[in-house]
Amino acid sequence: MKFRKGARLDTSQVRDVRGRGGGGGIPGLGGGGLRIPTGRGGMAAGGGIVGLIVVVVVVLLSGALNSSGVSDPTVPLSGGDANDLSDECQTGADANQREDCRIVAVVNSVQDYWTDGLRGYQEAETVLFTDQVSTACGGATSAVGPFYCPADQRVYIDLGFFDALRSDFGARGGPFAQAYVIAHEYGHHVQNLVGQTDGGDREGPRSGSVRLELQADCYAGVWAANATDTELIEELTNDDIAVGLDAAAAVGDDRIQQQATGEVNKESWTHGSARQRQKWFTIGYRTGNPNECDTFAPNAL
Repeated sequence: MKFRKGARLDTSQVRDVRGRGGGGGIPGLGGGGLRIPTGRGGMAAGGGIVGLIVVVVVVLLSGALNSSGVSDPTVPLSGGDANDLSDECQTGADANQREDCRIVAVVNSVQDYWTDGLRGYQEAETVLFTDQVSTACGGATSAVGPFYCPADQRVYIDLGFFDALRSDFGARGGPFAQAYVIAHEYGHHVQNLVGQTDGGDREGPRSGSVRLELQADCYAGVWAANATDTELIEELTNDDIAVGLDAAAAVGDDRIQQQATGEVNKESWTHGSARQRQKWFTIGYRTGNPNECDTFAPNAL
């Protein structure tokens, strides 16, 4: 994935609070739902796969955080003023060299596409954090991984997650794996804007939750198909797309369950299988049309 060297980056779309911190626990994680003993940094005791199951199954790429009655979308991020990325991240050339600038460029490209592709699209800020952060959906630690909070319409990312995606889940990783994750989270933002909810069971191979996740995967593929039409991205290669498909498979419910327990239980799926996630990303990428992402159709799954 290459960015146009002279393209201007809009750092106003990314808020960098790394090193600033925040507090609290996520509703549904700390107080209910899955309870896994945690160690330092919110990871399961000793780190490793169990802690990362929390990352992926509960929240990663899920949009599963709820507002829990919080209605103020302008809830402040704790920890003081944000870092200023504007000095380091000015052009596509910077995005080709620096990870944080690359995140800015991908966010710009994704939102550029949806601004043209969805009438009434409203931009969503991406927040880069480390350790923990406060959101309108509650406090989050870095163990949660990337997520979208509908209550404040922000995407939250601890960049350290991408290292874990490679080391703990065996994904190839790399720039387009990051881009896939970001585009997926913005797919949840699009769903939020149009009022698409799961509308059904939270678990199971054909549950509303799985349908919602696969639709976000499809939306990520749609953006990828149109990425070079935006002002930021100069080139996507076949290898880039293969990296995205590899990342999608790595966070499939069946892959995670098999790695963690040696068994696969479809009735507890919330995100879809590795094959399903690859399939719907591919549908989005091959058609380039969000109207083809109807995972809620009767025969879609």
